Amino acid sequence: MAIANEDLINAATEAREQAYSKYSGYSVGAAIIDDQGRMHVGCNVENAAYPLGSCAEAGAIAAMVQEGGRRIDRLAVVGGRDDIAPCTPCGGCRQRIHEFADENTVIIVKDDSNDWQEYSIEELLPASFHLD
Repeated sequence: MAIANEDLINAATEAREQAYSKYSGYSVGAAIIDDQGRMHVGCNVENAAYPLGSCAEAGAIAAMVQEGGRRIDRLAVVGGRDDIAPCTPCGGCRQRIHEFADENTVIIVKDDSNDWQEYSIEELLPASFHLD
């Protein structure tokens, strides 16, 4: 059975609750559905030697790759200080996502109107760096 977007958002929200964000206070969780229909999650982990922390999206991508996934089908990102707030992937994570995305990849985030929106990687990173 396919995992619903609501379940993907809930998994990202639960991952966010595990974030280690004692320096910025901004917690982020990410959940990926890979090309085999499996879910992988990650949260941001900060470090006193800022900016050596890792982003939630990077953690979820690493978990996906470690489990044999090679393409992101859908990705939900949930972030904020106290309450969930608009949070799109940072520039570095947009490039990370691009590495494992294609034209059918859906990225689900809250936008500036505080509504859940779906984007393609091309919409978030229209002039990506690539070696093809």
